[in-house]
Amino acid sequence: MNEDMAKWETADGVEFLKKIGLKSAQTVLDFGCRVGHYTIPAAKVVGNKGIVYAVDKEQYALNELEQKAKANNLKNITIIKTTGQTALDFESESIDVVLFYDVLHYLEKHDREELYRQTRRVLKQDGLLSVYPKHTNDDYPTQMFKSLNVDDVKAEIEDSDFHFEEKLCGIISHDDALNLGCTLIFKKMDITVVYDN
Repeated sequence: MNEDMAKWETADGVEFLKKIGLKSAQTVLDFGCRVGHYTIPAAKVVGNKGIVYAVDKEQYALNELEQKAKANNLKNITIIKTTGQTALDFESESIDVVLFYDVLHYLEKHDREELYRQTRRVLKQDGLLSVYPKHTNDDYPTQMFKSLNVDDVKAEIEDSDFHFEEKLCGIISHDDALNLGCTLIFKKMDITVVYDN
């Protein structure tokens, strides 16, 4: 790992994740975590009283993450290998923060919608969803995002009963390097059913 990425995981990424709203003792889900460029700093933010669930389907990436967690003496990371499904095998309202960083472009719209629905279920009432919508049509378009822009992604998530809070931009991790990117921050909406008399 190069110096920039090492500094990102131990310092700059920690500060960035604090800005998006991560706090000590929280439970975080890093969905599509790869080698842990966000998992490691998230684990540093939440500390020993918190936990980070690192979910990915690539065993080689999870092996690298496990090595890095050991090297950083981080015991608050739980690594979960999946087959790439969108079902989130967590209890309802058990997660404080969900991260979708550079992962949604792999999924078809109906799969993304199911993932948002699952995310609403597992997030606590005041839970936070942070999305890095890389590979839209204005940022190296590819896969399922090549015809969407960031506003399209934002609207799609809002349509799944999330309230948009803010857009936070800066130098962040993408793959194994740093680039200028923006994350979208949402809160789980409190859905109240109103009955007509």
